This record gives sequence, structure tokens and C-alpha cells, in this order.
Amino acid sequence: MKKNILTYEGLKRYEDELEELKVVKRKEVAQKIKEAREQGDLSENAEYDAAKDEQRDIEARIEELEKLLKNAEVVDEDEVDLDKISIGCKVKILDVEFDEELEYKIVGSTEANSLKGKISNESPVGSALMGHKVGDVVEVETQVGVIQYKVLEIQRSN
Repeated sequence: MKKNILTYEGLKRYEDELEELKVVKRKEVAQKIKEAREQGDLSENAEYDAAKDEQRDIEARIEELEKLLKNAEVVDEDEVDLDKISIGCKVKILDVEFDEELEYKIVGSTEANSLKGKISNESPVGSALMGHKVGDVVEVETQVGVIQYKVLEIQRSN
């Protein structure tokens, strides 16, 4: 089974979400179901159906999170080797063609969020950068062709 590579920040976020679902959301939806049942005929009770759907979604997410956390491998960002790009580091690169500096945090696929500057080690850019050092020029195959990035800096992300 595939390991889910997480930073401590990602691990904490998923553990907090799981706790919230188990402790708070389960009780809330159970109360909604109870109230809907008290309204009588369940065959035409939209509130009951909605509450049962919400319960099903919550239980599915709990199962998903438990599976993710069970197979989690946590990267200690304080021990990341800054000689080369790896999961858990922040990297500053230069788009050679557009002379534009970009900064990304390299994370496991479950934590990736390009809007927050977190790219997966499995993404085209992330996988191409893995293992490279400051000064290296990395070519990335994309839908629009080959893009060249020069590695400017590797640092701890925390």
C-alpha cells in the first residue's frame, strides 16, 4: 500500500479534522436525525434524508482520514538535507524563459495545494526538482512544452 508522505503541519491538520468529525460533527448529525425522526413519517421527510446523507459523508471522510493517517510517513522538516531538493523543503526557482522567481514548498501528494505554494513530489515540477542542487537547471515536460527552471535556493520550510 502506498505511503502518504506528510509534514508535521499536514499530519496535525488531518488529525484535527478527524477529531472534529468524530467528536463534534457526529453528535451534530445524530441530533439532526433524532429531530427529523420526531417529525413523524420518514418516507417524506427531507430533513431526515439530508441528515442521513450528511452522516454518510461524515463517516466516509472519517474512514478516508483514518486510512490516510494509518499509512502516513512523516517527514521531519528539521532534518531535511538542504544540499538537495527533497520533501519538506522550500525551494526558490527561476523560470528561465520568463525570468520569474517562484517559491514552492515540496510536500507529499495528500498535502499539495498549488494556491498555497505547496506542490507534490509527484507533480511534474515537483518530481523534476527532486534531488537537484542549487545552481542546477531542471527541465520540466509540461503540456505547453519543456520549461527550464534554475534552482536558486533550498531552505527549511518552517
